[in-house]
Amino acid sequence: MTTNQLQEQAINATADKYLAPENCNSLIVPAVNNPIWGIMSPTIRGQGVKLQRILKLLTAGITAVARTAVGIELPEELQDALALLCNTQFEINNYRKSIIKPALNPKFAGLCKPGNVKPPNLLFGDNLPKQVKDLDEEAKALGLIKVPGSFKPQYPQRQHPYTPTG
Repeated sequence: MTTNQLQEQAINATADKYLAPENCNSLIVPAVNNPIWGIMSPTIRGQGVKLQRILKLLTAGITAVARTAVGIELPEELQDALALLCNTQFEINNYRKSIIKPALNPKFAGLCKPGNVKPPNLLFGDNLPKQVKDLDEEAKALGLIKVPGSFKPQYPQRQHPYTPTG
């Protein structure tokens, strides 16, 4: 099964059988917030859509495995499998943010910190304007603290093995 792709119709039919329960918000695949979606390049949007599709299938798989556990004590192997699958979901959401990060103003890169995933509805949380305002205020405060020109990176001298020809 891991070497051949299932037919599209079979994939969708199977995934649709295992929608996330209403009381389990962490299994809902978060969408990208509209203001951020609007500034993303078509390439980044395409990558995001592909990752959302992967997450949809992954969460359906997690839901299917979790449903087998209703009313029973899970064997250790099944607990480990669920933990690994859930961590994979967490990592993919963080990766989604990392591919979006280059489209953002650098002072708002904090929105993309790993572990800052805010399911259930939106990848960057339901209160994006407040987060942006807080990061903007933080950047201003840091600008007041830092002495201009006080940090000069110490890079080793680059070698020039080829001499220019005239």
